[in-house]
Amino acid sequence: MPPLSELSPDALADLRAGLRKEYDALKGQGLKLDMTRGKPASAQLDLSAEMLALPGNRDTTAEDGTDARNYGNLQGLAETRALFSTLMGAPADQIVVANNSSLALMHDTIVYALLKGVPGGRGPWSKEEPITFLCPVPGYDRHFALCEGYGIRMIPVPMTGEGPDMDAVEKAVSDPSVKGIWCVPKYANPSGETYSAETVRRLASMKTGAPDFRIFWDNAYAVHHLTAERPELANILEACAAAGNPNRAFVFASTSKVTLAGAGLALWASSPENLRWYLAQAGRRSIGPDKLNQLRHVRFLRDDAGIAAHMEKHRELIAPKFAAVEEAFAARLAGQGVAQWSAPKGGYFITLDVQDGTASRVVALAKEAGLALTPAGATHPYGKDPNDRTLRIAPTFPSLAEVRKAAEAVALCTLLAAVEARLG
Repeated sequence: MPPLSELSPDALADLRAGLRKEYDALKGQGLKLDMTRGKPASAQLDLSAEMLALPGNRDTTAEDGTDARNYGNLQGLAETRALFSTLMGAPADQIVVANNSSLALMHDTIVYALLKGVPGGRGPWSKEEPITFLCPVPGYDRHFALCEGYGIRMIPVPMTGEGPDMDAVEKAVSDPSVKGIWCVPKYANPSGETYSAETVRRLASMKTGAPDFRIFWDNAYAVHHLTAERPELANILEACAAAGNPNRAFVFASTSKVTLAGAGLALWASSPENLRWYLAQAGRRSIGPDKLNQLRHVRFLRDDAGIAAHMEKHRELIAPKFAAVEEAFAARLAGQGVAQWSAPKGGYFITLDVQDGTASRVVALAKEAGLALTPAGATHPYGKDPNDRTLRIAPTFPSLAEVRKAAEAVALCTLLAAVEARLG
């Protein structure tokens, strides 16, 4: 079929009638599918089932003699910090290992900055209204929710395929109210791109109006590969130190999609000065993390090779699901001029850009047919996509058969919404 733009009104009307018949049949199937969040499937969680027996009976002593059952060790066990040194791009003594949620670490870091300020600043951020964060779009809705919840103004910055538009970023950070930028630098959520070395260099070295500007570097998908290709990500902490801005970056990650999503480890890394600042604040909140879980991860993952082998098992489970989405979209949407989609090399999402003004309609059509999608606008600050175009597709949680069915349904809804829009 030729692109929709080449069809006459009569041909479009005939096409709509045919698509509507397909859609009614789809609704008649009574689907109940959910592709709203990037959750690991049960089969992925099963990969870490043996962790539940670790550490073994009386295996509760860390390498330095610490009894992991007791209070203390706010920074985390030394062997656990060492295990994740490569993943975090930091020496073990600049890493904090906490409980399961890296989002909680991001939340706490922002709250500490608002209440106490950060090294190199003039005091609490909350005393310097307005406070502004730059938000690469499409981006992660939970980052935006943190800012919105604490009254931090958000400025969207477009992604380019190599990270955020650095010309726009460098212009924006001259404003001293701009205190931070959100970054998902490897296999970005949801576009899947990895920041180029030049983007990392410019982020680390750019001149900012705020002396206490911070990069919130959420490296959530650092080891979550979908192909044999392994894009390299430049080390942000090293780049910042080389540029004379050693305190600029806070690095976050977790094992939520590596081991057990509800019982993983959250990771934080930064400069020595930032580390001292963070631990001083966190020490008022907790006496120490779950160190038995830290031992459990060390016993199970062991080292970098162990992490890589474990993640290869994840890839074998989820790569076919991403391939199924690509196949379904290509079969129905290629050449129609109504949609584009990403082909990520890693991460948990596919970005689907539909015809301008139709993303909300696609979501509504999908919902009526029994398929839950992430709301249109979720990829932008305040839930407002000015073009009503971008959708985040999350293929990991449903079964392969369900993913295939869901992707076919999304493609049908995308095409139907585009035809409806052209016919007015």
